Amino acid sequence: MKRLLIQNGLLVDTEWTRHADILVEDSKIVRIAASIEAQEIPEDTEIVHAEGLCVLPGIIDAHTHYHLISRGTVTADSFEEGSRCAAFGGVTCVIDFADDDKSGNLVRCTNERVAAMAEGMAVDFSLHQGVYSYREGLEEELVALKQAGVKVIKLFTTYKNVGYMIENPKELKALFSLCKKLDIMVSVHCEDDATIQKIDQSYEGAYTPAAHALLRPSEVEARGIDTVGRIALELDMSLYVVHLSSKAGLQKVRELRAKGLRVIVETTPHYLFLNKEKLEGPDGPLYVMTPPLRSEEDNEALQEAVLNGEVQVIATDHCSFTREQKLSSNDCRTIFPGIPGTEELLSLVYSFAANSGRIGIQQVVNLLSTAPAKAFGLYPRKGSIRVGSDADLVLFDPDEAWTISKDTIHSASGYTPYEGMQVIGKPVMTYLRGRLIMGDNMYLGIPGNGEFIPQHDVGRGKTIMH
Repeated sequence: MKRLLIQNGLLVDTEWTRHADILVEDSKIVRIAASIEAQEIPEDTEIVHAEGLCVLPGIIDAHTHYHLISRGTVTADSFEEGSRCAAFGGVTCVIDFADDDKSGNLVRCTNERVAAMAEGMAVDFSLHQGVYSYREGLEEELVALKQAGVKVIKLFTTYKNVGYMIENPKELKALFSLCKKLDIMVSVHCEDDATIQKIDQSYEGAYTPAAHALLRPSEVEARGIDTVGRIALELDMSLYVVHLSSKAGLQKVRELRAKGLRVIVETTPHYLFLNKEKLEGPDGPLYVMTPPLRSEEDNEALQEAVLNGEVQVIATDHCSFTREQKLSSNDCRTIFPGIPGTEELLSLVYSFAANSGRIGIQQVVNLLSTAPAKAFGLYPRKGSIRVGSDADLVLFDPDEAWTISKDTIHSASGYTPYEGMQVIGKPVMTYLRGRLIMGDNMYLGIPGNGEFIPQHDVGRGKTIMH
């Protein structure tokens, strides 16, 4: 039996913070106490001294795309390389995606993705399953999907041109009804496709990276949110909005919440801290993702929403391409969309919290670990420091100041969108189920050691909904 004792750290859970010792046996937390003396435990116990460090539950990046095959290529960060980014960022579990091949067998799509990830992942993972059409037998597909441990589906209100969108409003509502009946969480990429097409048809400018923000403006996001929000309201069911990017989208969320909608809102560091000025100049393609970067006003509105508790989850939408892949086109219609971000997540959000002075490290833990664990049926196995939880632990130095750069991060993309940003707080050691996977700036993850984490009933943690 492998034992680990972490002594004298500041344990930070969403519900409490205390200086205490924590004892791990094999993969689980078995004891938390003010002091656990060495003579109380077997001699072969590994002892780690954590004075001056915070001990956090492992971070959960609730929105990733590792090894995504798209547009005739594959993203820069494989499952192995994505796991490395995760470990250096204190991330011990990611929630990735399985596509719908529309063959009428969602569980096969999930099982194939799980099998592929299980070979390469060195951190744990769960899945969202895309659903791109309404068809006969879909209820049976969803039942089988739940039995396989995936209880969240991903929908799009855009990308009609590539077959991701369920266009018929009656079919979309029927799918929502099935998900309510089966207690399946619906997560949605919200952009109104008809508005996008209308804007594109009248657009007469050049298709530069900066044009991406003009072709998919914030009103597009607000209309997409309105469409799915109204359906969820009518059916009295909850909803998860992925990567909220704009003030207009936030205002629509507020309006729907005022009418009684239960909605979990996710945003990302790039929508909080980067704006569309990044799309100008020769490096503009590096910053193209969908939805596009917005204005500084949008940044400030979303930051305020985080501080006010109107945003429940911050994830990354990590979808990395190399500099060469990104810069191979200067046309926003053909630039590979997406950026890296898993590794930078914790330090960026902690720095924002520390600098604002308005939320503390417990709220950071909630945004990055506990709330996504509750939303997606992983809690309390994940997202918690309590007896019986997985020993996913991050020893975090809240005082270390450092500069994010391509030389200090580990994505195979070869760049970071946060180049030159000065942050405070850095993961020092990352444990996955009691095993050290990053320490002393060395990566110790083992491909294939990551486990698929089945989801239990999702969306039950109503405390995470505003």
